[in-house]
Amino acid sequence: MRFRGVIKIRGINPYIHVSARIAQSLKRDWRKPLPVVVRINGEPNEPWHINMMPAGDGSFYLYLRGTVRKASKTTVGDRVVVDLSFDSEYRSGPAHRLPGWFRTALASNAPAKKAWNALVPSRQKEILRYFAALKSPAAKSRNLKRAMDVLSGSEARFIARTWKEGN
Repeated sequence: MRFRGVIKIRGINPYIHVSARIAQSLKRDWRKPLPVVVRINGEPNEPWHINMMPAGDGSFYLYLRGTVRKASKTTVGDRVVVDLSFDSEYRSGPAHRLPGWFRTALASNAPAKKAWNALVPSRQKEILRYFAALKSPAAKSRNLKRAMDVLSGSEARFIARTWKEGN
């Protein structure tokens, strides 16, 4: 699918509005985040995998990461050509595996394991992505302690939010 759009801004997030008509031609009656591959003005060479977010009226927001805007040399206010297609290779669920050190800690802490299993998949995915970026043993240890504390019900800050009663 190819169409023209204008890069707008919503809060601090640059996006292109994708009409309900265009969204329907990509994937009929889709109501959740829609996985697509996208190129803006023919860039980047390898299309980006992005989830378009539903606007609630059948249309979608195609949020543009900085890397996509940089590759296409575009900014807010620019009129662009959008090449968009459904990402048939998309697989839902966490992109990162549960680290062994976290799995072991959960297995020995029933309240934390129960809270982990009760988290919405997007929150689990966020935590696993965060853990995957940790490099040093000290960072892993420090963040494992924080995660186990908040999942066990302690009120504390972890991954930029305040947790209460395990969520």
